[in-house]
Amino acid sequence: MSNLRDSETSSQISQTLEADVEKCPGQLPSMGQGKVFPPALPNREDYVVDFDGPDDPEHPFNWPLSTKLLISTIACFATFIPSFASGIFAPGAEEAAKAFNVGSEVGILGTTLFVLGFASGPVLWAPASELFGRRWPLTLGLLGGAVFTIASAVSKDIQTLIICRFFAGMFGASPLAVVPAVLSDIWNNSHRGAAISVYALFVFVGPLSAPFIGGFITASSLGWRWTLYIPAFVGFAWGAISVFFLRETYASCLLLSKAATLRRLTGNWGVHAKQEEVEVDIQQLIQKYFTRPLRMLVTEPIILVISLYMSFIYGIVYALLEAYPYVFESVYGMSMGINSLPFIGIIIGQLAACGFILSQQSAYVKKLVANNNVPIPEWRLEIVVIGAPVFTAGIFWFSWTGFTASIHWMAPTAAGVLIGAASTVAANIILRSSVAAGFPLFSKQMFANLGVQWAGTLLGCLSAIMIPIPFLFRAYGPRLRGEGRQNSR
Repeated sequence: MSNLRDSETSSQISQTLEADVEKCPGQLPSMGQGKVFPPALPNREDYVVDFDGPDDPEHPFNWPLSTKLLISTIACFATFIPSFASGIFAPGAEEAAKAFNVGSEVGILGTTLFVLGFASGPVLWAPASELFGRRWPLTLGLLGGAVFTIASAVSKDIQTLIICRFFAGMFGASPLAVVPAVLSDIWNNSHRGAAISVYALFVFVGPLSAPFIGGFITASSLGWRWTLYIPAFVGFAWGAISVFFLRETYASCLLLSKAATLRRLTGNWGVHAKQEEVEVDIQQLIQKYFTRPLRMLVTEPIILVISLYMSFIYGIVYALLEAYPYVFESVYGMSMGINSLPFIGIIIGQLAACGFILSQQSAYVKKLVANNNVPIPEWRLEIVVIGAPVFTAGIFWFSWTGFTASIHWMAPTAAGVLIGAASTVAANIILRSSVAAGFPLFSKQMFANLGVQWAGTLLGCLSAIMIPIPFLFRAYGPRLRGEGRQNSR
């Protein structure tokens, strides 16, 4: 009876279609070869493949732990490479400027435009990761970044250097934009926060571990160009590792192979994955990945304010790439390379913060289970509430202990532990990187002209103004999110 009804329905649809074709023959192209229009196909949804429930072993959530850890390791180190490349050139920027007979401010553009590339890249890589999966955009980003970094290393003029640095940053933004999606693909709500915390650690350790390495390279016989060759070689190597060992994790793309297998085995060409129904619409892509985020910044105050707060923190991190070497060279007389070793204090703080976040994971999981596996954003604000005053204290500590050689250099170095611990919470790539790109341009001059203590006090006061932000979000977050949803409608 069911088949009979389906046949009758199909026949009726076919007759309707033929009638419509007869009414408007000029509006539809012919089938060709004198063929009549075929009957309408059955319901398209009946031919869409899917996973066999939440426990399907093919779903990334259910992959073996060893597979998840391998993917996470490859992905997280992929974010370290462009982050490292963004900072390793900074110690050699002045030498590069001298080589091309330009001012030191122009040399700093090699770092600034790289970070600006970070801000531009996600507009390309975010939609690519949803259209083509995670694996190839991430891999192409690594390899493309390495190519442009090599081009920077062999540049014959400053224009080529800074332009290639920009495109290296744009390609390097691929891991920064795609890796959070990779981790979200394979880790559920219970473990995703811990995975993202490790990702954030790699993002921040990269630029802060780079200066002392870049300083020693620049001061050696290798020279400043090798601060570009080395990250390029590492990028090529890790890109090759990604080609051979990184699996696709995007569930929608994994179903493509399942659909292809079923088509081959059954001969039913109608079987397909939902991803194959996606049609590339440039206007829709622009709206989703560029226009909508900007609209959300305007209509949702919670997103705007928290993005500005995180961007300020990230900007301070990149400001310190110029300020730290200046302070420890001009005040304490440290040589190039040595003057960047105090960055280790910030790295220690970041490691400690990541460890603290991971230690809170079990408590978070208990809250999640008690709330029927529905996460509440305010739960994640606890670390920010702690970090806001700690970050401000670190800035003041650094500025008022690092302005005179009469205070031991360990004092401002220890301040970095607080700065690093608080900086680990920053996120939001596009706005964060846009703001951070400008900080290296003025940070060294600001510390030189105002003095270490007053330049640091200025940054500390700006940071202090922002301390109430996470506290207000914790108190009024649900109401602000509700207002944001209403405005977005």
